[in-house]
Amino acid sequence: MSHDGAMDISKLACVSGLWGVTFGAIALTTVPAYGADKIYFVYDSLIFSVSVDSLETFATEGRVTGQLGFYFDVAGITAEQQALFREALSQAVSVDPVLISRSLHTDEGLRLLDYFGSVINIQGGRNGEYAIRGALVQSAFEPEGLSLINVLKKFATNLQIDVKKALILAEQIEIIVQATYLFSEETAKLSDLEAQNEPPVDFSQKLDIQQPGPFEVLEPQRWYLTDEQRNTRFGGRRFYVDIYRPKTWREGKTPVVIISHGLSSQPEDFAKRAEHLASYGYFVAVPQHIGSDIQQKDDFLIGLSRQIFLVEEFVDRPLDISHTLDELERRNNIQYQGRLDLDNVGLLGHSFGGYTVLAVSGATLDFEHLEKDCNINLGNMNTALLLQCRALQIEQKDYNFRDERIQAVYALNPVNASIFGPQGLGQIKIPTFIGAGNYDPATPFVFEQVRSFPWLTTDNRYLLLQEGQAHVDFSQVDGGLSDLIDTVDDLTLPSPELLDDYTNATMLAFFEVHIAQNRDYVPYLQSSYVQYLGEDEEFKAHLISKESSEAIQEMIEKFNSDNNLYR
Repeated sequence: MSHDGAMDISKLACVSGLWGVTFGAIALTTVPAYGADKIYFVYDSLIFSVSVDSLETFATEGRVTGQLGFYFDVAGITAEQQALFREALSQAVSVDPVLISRSLHTDEGLRLLDYFGSVINIQGGRNGEYAIRGALVQSAFEPEGLSLINVLKKFATNLQIDVKKALILAEQIEIIVQATYLFSEETAKLSDLEAQNEPPVDFSQKLDIQQPGPFEVLEPQRWYLTDEQRNTRFGGRRFYVDIYRPKTWREGKTPVVIISHGLSSQPEDFAKRAEHLASYGYFVAVPQHIGSDIQQKDDFLIGLSRQIFLVEEFVDRPLDISHTLDELERRNNIQYQGRLDLDNVGLLGHSFGGYTVLAVSGATLDFEHLEKDCNINLGNMNTALLLQCRALQIEQKDYNFRDERIQAVYALNPVNASIFGPQGLGQIKIPTFIGAGNYDPATPFVFEQVRSFPWLTTDNRYLLLQEGQAHVDFSQVDGGLSDLIDTVDDLTLPSPELLDDYTNATMLAFFEVHIAQNRDYVPYLQSSYVQYLGEDEEFKAHLISKESSEAIQEMIEKFNSDNNLYR
């Protein structure tokens, strides 16, 4: 990696942890009659304390008072480390307290609260989940915003830190940071090896597929569909589909791609992806997933729903894809003179949409594997697992979402590893492309993509790692996360345009080869092409294929035996 990737990955891990704690606390609506006076640290029979007043004095004035100076001396804390600690105490971020409150009424929030409450106890050793949630929300109401010192001041009672558990938590974070860096480096090395064995191509003389294609794209149309077979109590499941198509048709059959949006997203968010494909002659349909889209998020924020997504979405999302395909078949001869190739359809999905498209492509739900993952402590560091564990609430039976019309799948930052497991992902028999980012706090690379890539058994399988890709464009995220990112000094992120270029080029190449059967695009699916795209870039991308699966699996097994990453 061309820049200090380990440092930036560590910073993103800190941000992810802060956001996880924020996400994992629920409001107490009453102001406590008194706050915490002391923080007790418990290590076996050893107990020592620090007054909250001394921490506040240190945070606001920089003066070391009381026993704080003694602990600094005993621990050998340097002046530089003291300055960092002071900054950590006083750094404030503006976060919507209502968002925190409602987020922590969710199943995911309660799970996080219980986990962090096992480390941060109320005095006497009881789980501190309720005290944490009250302190977080009340701190967020402060004019200067949420800060660590404000949180400590807002605790309704003295708190105690289980030092052993805190050390385990710190060790877990360090393991994840180390694993992310090591697997990023290994993926880059394997990509280099594959590139060395590929036939040389002068990509400067070939068509630049990062740029829009030759077809003029019409204004998108919107269809409103109703699946009468679902939600019959409410008159069927109703959702819209945005349609993108070229003004003129390409020769022969027109390739079709369906895009599945992620959690709290909407079809409109994928306009650029759809337009890029349409500019090369594709017909693209982007359905709404009504129980996990932006409207569901808005309902959640204003109190109309207690969950950020409905658990039935694990079933409804894949069925939305098949129903959209049914509608395309119905309209094909009527509106499009049978031009659409609906026997060789491609799927693209992001995040929860990644789960969706993998399920429709043949991956099966493995509840036994999921339950095992949901019961490991390290799983609390995987935000994507919080989402997947909710699938244990649906009826545990054999689901078959496979739609035979689907012949290739591109899953970007997919939620997938725990809910499908090796057995479930091994059922996919069609070409599969997995996209990942090593700064992704929502679907962490080490838990969700590099872990699951070796489980794929199809011959045509690819893993694209984009350096610095962080799941979403943070500048477009509300609720305080972008402000939280801004508090991390010297954290550098790639431009959204660069990441779009990596994705658009590999997406088009993949579908041209495996949907449109255009062998002219095979060179674009080489590791050397992705290297060419990043030649002059600080943040590069790395592509590996089936040839590297065994090496990745061996490294995972070794790292796991040394560090228990996946146990």
